[in-house]
Amino acid sequence: MTTNMKEIQFASASYEEWQEQATKALKGKPFESLLTKTIEGITLEPLYTEATLIDKLGEQLEKQVATIRTMKATDSFEIAQQIYGDTAEQFLTNLQDSLSRGNEVLTIDSRVAFEWDTAILTSLADFMTEYTFKLIVENSNDPLMQVFTKIAADKKHAVTGYIVSRESLELADFPNVRTAHSNTVKYHNNGANAVQELAIALAQASDLAKKATSYEDVAQKFFVSFAIDTQFFMEIAKIRAFKVLWKAFSKGLGAEAIAVPIVAETSVRSFSKLDVYVNLLRAGNEAFAGIIGGVDVFTVHPHDVLTKPTEQSIRIARNVLLVANEESHVLNVTDPSGGSYFIESLTADLVKEAWQLFIQIEAAGGLEAYRIDTKIEDVYQTRIKQIETRKASLIGTNIYANPADSMAPESNVQFVDVKRLAIPFEKLRESYAQQNAKMAILTFGELKNFKARADFVAGFFATAGITIEQSGALSTIEEAERWLKTTDYDYIVVAATDDDAKTVVPALLKVKQEKQLLDVAGKFKEEEQAWQADGLNGFIFAGQNMIQKLNAVMASLKEVQG
Repeated sequence: MTTNMKEIQFASASYEEWQEQATKALKGKPFESLLTKTIEGITLEPLYTEATLIDKLGEQLEKQVATIRTMKATDSFEIAQQIYGDTAEQFLTNLQDSLSRGNEVLTIDSRVAFEWDTAILTSLADFMTEYTFKLIVENSNDPLMQVFTKIAADKKHAVTGYIVSRESLELADFPNVRTAHSNTVKYHNNGANAVQELAIALAQASDLAKKATSYEDVAQKFFVSFAIDTQFFMEIAKIRAFKVLWKAFSKGLGAEAIAVPIVAETSVRSFSKLDVYVNLLRAGNEAFAGIIGGVDVFTVHPHDVLTKPTEQSIRIARNVLLVANEESHVLNVTDPSGGSYFIESLTADLVKEAWQLFIQIEAAGGLEAYRIDTKIEDVYQTRIKQIETRKASLIGTNIYANPADSMAPESNVQFVDVKRLAIPFEKLRESYAQQNAKMAILTFGELKNFKARADFVAGFFATAGITIEQSGALSTIEEAERWLKTTDYDYIVVAATDDDAKTVVPALLKVKQEKQLLDVAGKFKEEEQAWQADGLNGFIFAGQNMIQKLNAVMASLKEVQG
């Protein structure tokens, strides 16, 4: 009998039925173990359904979706490739090349290696009358701001662009240049979470509104800057949530909401100088999240931007957006993530939490009075702890590190102040590069029994740039003792099963050389005190703070080596 697949129907299961089956599959673990708490304090469910979303939002769901779809300032996104160059001539050549290869928004950071003299400012002014721009300056006295004096009076009205300033500024006679903005990027770079970034955006907008004569005056000059991190769904929801929050903010001012541009860039706080091509994967993830979320202008930083971008890396960064534009078809869909049970729920959570935080900031008297920097520092310390204990991953840096990888000596001045998560591991590599100790793993027993721990230890030390050698399988205590007594390694980690370790470690402690440091892989709470009293240096185990442990090992090596 032939079955028509189109006529087959499957019985639907309720959330409660799924939860019951999931609980059975957990085999004794509580269902709550499937819940995930984000750094924003939002609890992520293991499953989202239409029913649970409607129960949560009710009629607010339709309003949320409608708001997001009407609060986008443009119908697409513009590619804003930053222009680089060591000299004024090279800069202008790169600018022209960038435009010919798909760049749409001239993105220029005023901190360059050359002087912004009359010649280059005049040339730049010609381009700025034809193309939208994004300038990153210090304040109104920044040398780059002199470019506006080179633009003819009859062309000023047609000039369009964005000015990201570290201090507030005003630009007269250029009605289509946006200078009023909420700049959340600097807070993001210090470690802020998505809720804090959204609340900060509103608080900064509120400060601008208090100084303006009308809402329209603010909205016509306003834009918001976001950095997009690697938390894909959270970042999509962050951009969507801002649109809902902006409408609520506008309503609070008694005005009809005017959509404002969202100018975004890839986050560099998750970038690393180690295994830099992983930065390209991070940037691709971040760029696509921003586009799906609905940004209007986007900058992808090259994967080697922390040191010195090359012609190739700049081209790859630009092509990330070109490929997304041409091949993803994301622009053919209004609000691509709209209707996703998970993202709609997450968007609503961010709106709720960010609005509450915004109200608290306003009640306190503003960001400074609220001590927002202190709150962000707390979040940053949580992030660092997660990275150092591997509760969060930086591929190529704190996990799956390549010990042979080298770091470029240059540092891009534009990003030296970013509190990047990889910095502790980069410093660790620099320190261990000066350490000449010989290190090895004493592997005891059969390969199948010690391999997992030996691999873990090798990966542990790879994050410090160390290729740690292995003794080879040692099958008896006598063989292990003989190897330890005759080896010239300064630091040794024993990798064995718990039962084997409890036998071999006490024996090895009796015969180890005076200046040898001996560690053991695993946790041995009952034996810890006795073993350390007999000369064991310590333990290596999952969940340990890697930076603290590796620094402690280095300090101990320096001590015994004199």
